[in-house]
Amino acid sequence: MGISRRQFVSGAVAVGAAATTTGFTPPTTTPVWQEFAGAPYTHPQIPYVGRAGARAGATRLPHPPVVANVLSYGATPDGSTDSAPAINRALAEAGERGGGTVLVPPGTYRIDGFLHIGHSDVVLRGAGSGRTTLLATKHLTELIGPYGSRYGGDKSAWSWAGGLIWLAPHARHASLLAAIRARAWPFEGWTGNGRDEWTSLTAVRPARRGDWSVTVDDPSGLRRGQVVLLRLADDADHTLLEHMAGGGPGAQAYAWDDKTKLTSYVPYEWPVRVMSVRGRTVTLERPLPLDVRPEWDPRITTLAEPLTGSGVAGLTLEAVETPQSPHLLDKGYNGVAFQCAYDCWAEDVVVRHVDNGFGLVAASACTLRHTRVEGRGSHHPYFCREGSHDNLIEGFHIAAVAVTHGINVEGLSSHNVWSRGVMERGTFDTHRGMPFADVRTEITVENNGRHGGDASAGPLYGARFAHWNVTVTNGRAGLVKIDTIAPYSATVGISEVREFDQIDVPDFTGELHARLEAYGAPGAVRPRNLYEAQRLLRR
Repeated sequence: MGISRRQFVSGAVAVGAAATTTGFTPPTTTPVWQEFAGAPYTHPQIPYVGRAGARAGATRLPHPPVVANVLSYGATPDGSTDSAPAINRALAEAGERGGGTVLVPPGTYRIDGFLHIGHSDVVLRGAGSGRTTLLATKHLTELIGPYGSRYGGDKSAWSWAGGLIWLAPHARHASLLAAIRARAWPFEGWTGNGRDEWTSLTAVRPARRGDWSVTVDDPSGLRRGQVVLLRLADDADHTLLEHMAGGGPGAQAYAWDDKTKLTSYVPYEWPVRVMSVRGRTVTLERPLPLDVRPEWDPRITTLAEPLTGSGVAGLTLEAVETPQSPHLLDKGYNGVAFQCAYDCWAEDVVVRHVDNGFGLVAASACTLRHTRVEGRGSHHPYFCREGSHDNLIEGFHIAAVAVTHGINVEGLSSHNVWSRGVMERGTFDTHRGMPFADVRTEITVENNGRHGGDASAGPLYGARFAHWNVTVTNGRAGLVKIDTIAPYSATVGISEVREFDQIDVPDFTGELHARLEAYGAPGAVRPRNLYEAQRLLRR
C-alpha cells in the first residue's frame, strides 16, 4: 500500500534530524523533490511517471498457463533444423485458442526466419536466458526485403524498426510487411498515414495536464477497460508544439514550419485505458500528459487494434556474429520489437550480436525488465520512437563492444522511464523529434555514444526531462547534464562532468527554467530512484 506525500516528505526530514544527533550525514532530500511531492501531476520540471509500464507498472508480470510446447510442433533443441516454423505455429495456435504460454524448453533452437506474436495474451517463455537460446541465422532484409526510408536516400529503416522476435497485431503487421515488399513506405505509428481509417468517438472538453478525468460530449462509444487514443492536433501557430516545449518566449520564437519531420508526428496520439465512465466523465489509467485545449480539436478516437497482454521471457536471442553495418545501413539483425503494443512486456531476455536490441515503435505502457544487449557492436541497443509513451525499461544492461547511440527516444515519445541500468557503452540518446517528459534514473554510464537526428526533426528536448542519480564513469557531460540545453528539465544527483566530443547548443532562446541540484553527488540524494519514489506517492 502506498504512503501519502506528507508521510514521504516527513520521513525524509526525520532522517535528516536524526543525523544531527549521530554525526552521520545521510543522503539529502532535494528541494525539487519536496516541491514535486506536493504537486506530483503538475510540476514544471519533473514529469509524473509513477504509472509507467505494463499494467500501470505492476511489479508482477503475467504468467499465464502453458498451452503449447514447441517440441510438440517439431522444434529441435539441438540446433539441427530450422525451428522458426514450429515456434510460429505454436504461437499462432495459442493465440487462436485465446492465449497462454508457449514453452521453449532448455536448448539451442535455430531459427531461419523471424518469430511473430500477433495475438493478445500470448507469452513466449524459455527456461531462462541462460538455458534457452534462439540462434537467428538471417536478417530482416533477407527475410522480408529492403525497408527504405520515407525520406529517400539509401538509408535502411531496419536501422530503427523491426525485430527477429516481433510483437505486433496481425492486421497491422501484415499491412506493414506488404508495404515493405511493395517498396511503399508503411505507416508505423498508432494511426500514421492511415488516420482516416479510425473513428472519432467523441470530442473532449478542456482539461489540464495532470487531470485523471475528462469530460466528453458523447460517452456512448466508451467502456471500462477499453484502450483508446487521445488525439491533439496542432494549429497553424504550432501552439501544441510550443506547449510540449514548455511554452514561453523561447518556444514562441522557435521556427517550427520548416521542421517537416517533426510536424509529421502530430497529431499527438496518446493511448490510454479507460478506467470508468460515469455520465460524461471518463476516468483514465494515467493523468493527462498535456493540457487539452479547444484549439487542438481534442478527441478520443479508436486506434489500430493493439496487441495487449503478450510477452517474451526467459531466453536469449543470438544472431550469427557478423561485422556491424555502416551507419543507417543495418540489415536487420534486430532483437525484440514491440509495435502497436499496449500492456506488453519482456523479462529476463538477452539479445546478442544484434544491429538493434529492443525496440518500442508506437508502443505504450510496456515493460522491459532485466534485459541485456551484448556481443558485437550495436546501432540502437534500445530505441523508443513514433509516439511511444509510458513505457518502463528497468534493470537493463548494455554490454556491447561498440554502441553508436544508446537508450534512444524520439518522435514526440513521452513519459518513458529508464531505471536501474548499467551502460558499459552508449549515451542518453535523445534523437530529436522533440520527445518530452522522459526520465532516466539510477543509471551508471560510460558516456561515449552520440545522438543522431535529422535537422528537420526539430528540437532535441521538449519540457520535463529528468536525469536523476546518474553516475558517469568517464566524466563526459553531453546528453546527461542537460540543464543548459533542455527546457524545464531537472538534472539531479549526477557526477561532476565536463563537455567534450559532441557538444550541443540549446534549441530555444532565453531562460530555460531548468534545475540543477546535488551536482557532483550521484547517490547522495533521496529519493535514490525517481520512478520508484513516484510509485510510493498515493493518488
